[in-house]
Amino acid sequence: MNGSGRTSAQEIADALRERIRAGDLEAGDRLPTQAVLAEEFGVERGTVRQALGMLQHDGLLTHVTKGSPPRVADVPVGPPQESRAARVVLIRYLEEAFRAEDVTIDAVCFTAETLLWALAEMCAAVARGEARPASVTVRCLLPGPGAPLPYPEPVDRPDLRDAVHEQLKAQIRAQMKTMEIHLSNLRRYQGVATGVTFRPLRFVPSEKKYVLNGTLALRGDYPVGRHSYELPGAGEFDVLDVSGFSSDLFEYRLSRGGQEAAVVQATKNYFDALWDSEAPGQTLAE
Repeated sequence: MNGSGRTSAQEIADALRERIRAGDLEAGDRLPTQAVLAEEFGVERGTVRQALGMLQHDGLLTHVTKGSPPRVADVPVGPPQESRAARVVLIRYLEEAFRAEDVTIDAVCFTAETLLWALAEMCAAVARGEARPASVTVRCLLPGPGAPLPYPEPVDRPDLRDAVHEQLKAQIRAQMKTMEIHLSNLRRYQGVATGVTFRPLRFVPSEKKYVLNGTLALRGDYPVGRHSYELPGAGEFDVLDVSGFSSDLFEYRLSRGGQEAAVVQATKNYFDALWDSEAPGQTLAE
């Protein structure tokens, strides 16, 4: 369970992955429908779709689209390869960052989904006594209200574009609020000095960037793909969309010097320039 007590997309993906590795689901088998999986795990279909997208990114599923359920891919049995997917990498590096006394996180993102998930995991780790920073400060740049939205883009339903984008804004608004609550609880119940600030971008970034404690940069492109989407009152349809959880993140360390140190410094300069040029104001969600 995640911090809200509900099963997360990552936990669903892990459960299905284990069924595949154990042979309960074999190559070519169809998975249960999204409705059946949603009922089994007690979540909404959107959470199931995220989990299926993770497994597709890992090469374990094929045909993750609208219509019939996906099939288990024909993959060799054996230990999983190390993943660079954002959902895996970011939490690993946050665990490292949270060993410092004063934690700083600068992020440039399309949405705050991946960062929120990783921060929630770290707040839980602090509550368990596995990390004990004195302070955590987050600065996050998200698209502003004037930024043109390329995604999600309905494939055959252009009439639903505005409604889809409004739903995206509502999701980002919820992500921001939840992140504020997590850090507020960290301050209230664990005595950690915390702060989170959001500022708007005039564009939608095609790459996510993180700088942790000023010494580690993580960068990765947003992969674009065709996904099944559900809108209240409109049912399911296909959209072209990006998947932040599936972004491959690559690390650059200041301590290694040379080109890696140059990338860290360039990423810091890029973030600071955007942060200083964008006055506090409305984000995409407002």
